[in-house]
Amino acid sequence: MPDELAEDLSGKGVMGSDGAQLGVLYNVEMNVKTGTVNDLLVSPYEDVNPDQLRFETIQDDHEQVIRVPVSHVQDVKDYIVVQP
Repeated sequence: MPDELAEDLSGKGVMGSDGAQLGVLYNVEMNVKTGTVNDLLVSPYEDVNPDQLRFETIQDDHEQVIRVPVSHVQDVKDYIVVQP
């Protein structure tokens, strides 16, 4: 993922390595001093219960989002594929 531009990731779908659709990339959390991306913030699809996932969920701008550590990203192409 280090070669991906933020503009290319914005709004990209996120799925588990098992093919389960999780949601859409909402934002990223990064270390502003180093420029390192720490976590992806994913807005879950309506049929996804974030509480049933192994990832942490947080409240952001009046909605619950999934915090996915960047270390769980397996691939970035048509989708961002993460390993739960």
